[in-house]
Amino acid sequence: MVGSLPVKSGLDIEFNVARLPTLRELTMLTELTFLSAFLAGLLGATHCIGMCGSIVGALSMSLPANVQQSAFRLGFYLLAYNLGRIISYTVAGILIGFLGAQVLQMLSLNNPHLVMKWISGLFMIVLGLYLGEWWQALAFLEKLGAHLWRRIEPLGHGLLPVKRPLQALGFGLVWGWLPCGLVYSILAFSLVSCDAWQGGLMMLAFGLGTLPLSMVLGVMAPALKRFVHQRVVRKLVGAIIIGLGLLIIGFK
Repeated sequence: MVGSLPVKSGLDIEFNVARLPTLRELTMLTELTFLSAFLAGLLGATHCIGMCGSIVGALSMSLPANVQQSAFRLGFYLLAYNLGRIISYTVAGILIGFLGAQVLQMLSLNNPHLVMKWISGLFMIVLGLYLGEWWQALAFLEKLGAHLWRRIEPLGHGLLPVKRPLQALGFGLVWGWLPCGLVYSILAFSLVSCDAWQGGLMMLAFGLGTLPLSMVLGVMAPALKRFVHQRVVRKLVGAIIIGLGLLIIGFK
């Protein structure tokens, strides 16, 4: 009787444990990816200043004179613009997360979390190389997104000049779809989350990370541009993002 029972070796047991992460490990991995998305937004906003600075400048210059002369009123309009932008990011995350869930059902992977870890980590590394100006691979994705952007961009121009906070919100909703390698790399997090709401929250965390510098950009654009265009700043930001990617891949 005993001799007929299947016996599992220690290697088999260790292999199965490695393939099936615990709930605590999955929670920690999810928290790490959310934190990485936020930090990517916070640090990667240096890239946004160079790319979106002219957009924020156009918004600020189109505002009434009494708004431009009041720091409080200007800040309110900038907040409305950035809120619209973050809403668009969140909607994109929900859609991409839903798409990831459908793909997961079709593939029937045994351990989707392992796939999520590797794809998220690799995209963070590619993003770091992109921000550090070592490898511009994400520029290809920006070119693909430009086809959709050509259809959306006229809606933003139609909202200028901005005279009311709701117009600033609508302006942000439109410009949130601007082709951006930084945004696309974090959308990869939403895709591999394989969940619509988690994908949306991932992009929300990213958007909130971009908020501080984006708000300051409206009032300190020239000084910030000079700072972020320094070669050492871009290299440092890229290196930190690469480190986050390696941290995700190496997470156990």
